[in-house]
Amino acid sequence: MTVRIGMLGSGFVADFYMQGLRDVPNQEVVVNHSRSAQRAHDFASRWGIPAHTTRIADVLQRTDVDLVVIGLPNHLHRDVVIAAADAGKAMVITKPLGRSAAEAREMLAAVRRAGVWHGYAETEVFCPAVMHARQMIVDGAIGDVLTMRLREAHSGSHSPYNWRRETAGGGVLLTMGSHTVEAARYLVGKEVPVVEVMAWGDRLLHHEKMDVEDTAVALLRFEGGQLAYTDVAFSARGGLDLRNEVYGTKGAIFTDVTRGTPVRAFTLESAGYVLEKAEADAGWVFPVPDEARVYGYHEELRHFVECLTLGKPAREDFADGYAVNVIIDAAYRSMESKRWEPVSY
Repeated sequence: MTVRIGMLGSGFVADFYMQGLRDVPNQEVVVNHSRSAQRAHDFASRWGIPAHTTRIADVLQRTDVDLVVIGLPNHLHRDVVIAAADAGKAMVITKPLGRSAAEAREMLAAVRRAGVWHGYAETEVFCPAVMHARQMIVDGAIGDVLTMRLREAHSGSHSPYNWRRETAGGGVLLTMGSHTVEAARYLVGKEVPVVEVMAWGDRLLHHEKMDVEDTAVALLRFEGGQLAYTDVAFSARGGLDLRNEVYGTKGAIFTDVTRGTPVRAFTLESAGYVLEKAEADAGWVFPVPDEARVYGYHEELRHFVECLTLGKPAREDFADGYAVNVIIDAAYRSMESKRWEPVSY
């Protein structure tokens, strides 16, 4: 079976999805969408896609589309998911699932009601380094997990929609914290739920551009007593900073895929593209080779295509996206109350 894909969105994340799909067998992107005719055309030309459109309905109505990949801004997720479910389309959606737990709950209900296959595209838990760390934990290499520190930070989103509460649903805690929260759930084991959260957030750098927080931290306490410290920012200079620390009773694991890269260079000229959100391309630079694979895009898309082909559920689906939204909603309540807030699923 060849999985025929309709790509909804032709922007930054869609380019990463196409890079991730490059080496995935048994798939073909047959159509892409953008709200801009020029962007739709340019994206299709760049990636050799045979058809493009500015209407989402055109993609959903095609009988030759088996899987819809949703790479759209947060405020469009709910309506597109419901429309895709009504059209009977299997779908993969970029993080976060919803702008709130209420929206995420509607989307989860829609795919379950329609009986369609669904995947939640959370790259961090498909990052090869993080998957290897998880396997070491499962194998008992560091004993029982006690605490974790998870960081994802850079100087700001590519998307203007992520700067405003109305379109994003929240600030950096939602936009970037969706990565760290799901990584924490994955590393501890999703059978152990997060039961309470304490969080802080503020706007420290982007006072004119944003109406939401650009810096946030959250403490997640699990039912088994484990504690995760998540640290996210749109206020960190120097390019993407993506790392995790896991401490157990018998050892520790560290992942760092953006600062501890295998390539280091010093140049007085431009080094060209270095990594996502890089703010300089001269001096000391640390390029990330094959970002789509390093960040997890390749592994997640290979997994989704394989699962859909075999009729198996994805290991990350809308239920996981809903759980992340619930935890982050509790974190936002904690920002206001200045105390631990319970997490109720």
